[in-house]
Amino acid sequence: MSTNLFTSARLGLLELRNRMVMAPMTRARAVGNVPNELMATYYAQRAGAGLIITEGTSPSPNGLGYLNIPGLFSDAQVAGWRGVTEAVHRKDGKIFVQLMHTGRIGHPANLPAGAEVLAPSAIAAAGEMYTMEGPKPNAMPRAMSEADIKHAIREFADAARNARAAGFDGVELHSANGYLLDQFLNPRSNQRQDAWGGDSKKRSRFVLEVAKAASATIGADRVGIRLSPYGVFNDLGPFEGIDEAYEELVKELSALGLAYLHIVDHSAMGAPPVPQALKDTLRKAFAGTFILSGGYDLDRAEADLAAHKGDLVAFGRSFLANPDLPERLRRKAPLNEPDSATFYAPGEKGYTDYPALA
Repeated sequence: MSTNLFTSARLGLLELRNRMVMAPMTRARAVGNVPNELMATYYAQRAGAGLIITEGTSPSPNGLGYLNIPGLFSDAQVAGWRGVTEAVHRKDGKIFVQLMHTGRIGHPANLPAGAEVLAPSAIAAAGEMYTMEGPKPNAMPRAMSEADIKHAIREFADAARNARAAGFDGVELHSANGYLLDQFLNPRSNQRQDAWGGDSKKRSRFVLEVAKAASATIGADRVGIRLSPYGVFNDLGPFEGIDEAYEELVKELSALGLAYLHIVDHSAMGAPPVPQALKDTLRKAFAGTFILSGGYDLDRAEADLAAHKGDLVAFGRSFLANPDLPERLRRKAPLNEPDSATFYAPGEKGYTDYPALA
C-alpha cells in the first residue's frame, strides 16, 4: 500500500488515523496560565489530525515568558488540560503536549511571583517581549547554577507525569526555536565552561538529561522531541560544527528509544534552509518516527512521504485556520486564510470561529 497523508501510521503505542500532525502553535488564550473550555473547543475542532501537538506549555513558573501561555505544574493546570484531552479523545483524536520552557525569552512582568528569567548563561536575547505594560526588551537572565539545572530537569519530568495525569497521550520536548533546551545547544546562548557547556557534547547534556528524565517517568515511547537546526528565531543561528553536533545528539536521542523526532525548517519564514543532506543524516540516525515540518502544502507533503523523507508531516497555520484541514485536503477544497491579527488576541475571534466545510 502506498504511503500518503491519509494512510494510518503507528507512533509508539498509538495508531494514528492519518499522517497529518497539527504543529504546536502559541495562541495565548490560557488566561492566568490555566487551560480553559475555549481551548478545549479549539483542539477538539482539530481532532481529525492524526496527531495534535499543543502549543508550548511551561513545566515551570520560570518558563512562562509569554503572556497567557499555559503551564503544566499546578493542580489547576492539570485539571484544565484534562478538559482539553477529554474533548479531543471524545472525537478519537490523539494529543501530545509540547513542554516549552522559555528560558531567556521573557520578562519578569509576565512571570508569577517568585519566578525568574533563567538561561544557560547571563546573555540577554535581542528583541522585545510583549507585556501588560507594553513591549519591553527581553530581560537579562540569571545564569543557571548546577542546582537550577537539576531542578529544571526534575520540572520537565514532573510535567511529563502531570501530562499523563491530564490524559495526554505523550509529550513533546521543545528543543527548538531558541527556548531553554535550544539555548543550551547553541554556543551563542551557552557560553558555560563547566559540565553543561563548552564543546557540543557538553552543550547537549541538558537536552539528553531532560529526555532521559521524561522517558524514565512516562516511558520513552510517549516522548518526542522537536529540533530546529539552522533556526534563527529568538536570536540564535547556525554555528560552526552544527551538522556534526546535531547528528551526534540525534544518535543519543535515538538510543533512548524516543517515539519521534520532529525537525522544523523555518526557511519559509526567512531562516537558512536545513540542508536536505542533514535531514537525511538525521533520519538515518533516528530509529523512531520522523516528523517533517515547515511550510508544507498537500503536494509537497505527498511528495516527501512518497520519497520516504519522513513518516509524518506537520502543518501549522493551515491547521490554525482550517479546523477540518484533513478533510479539506482530501477533497482538494479551498482553504480558509489565517488572520494574523488574531493569532495571540483573546477570545473566540480567529480561534474557534474559522468555518468548517458544509
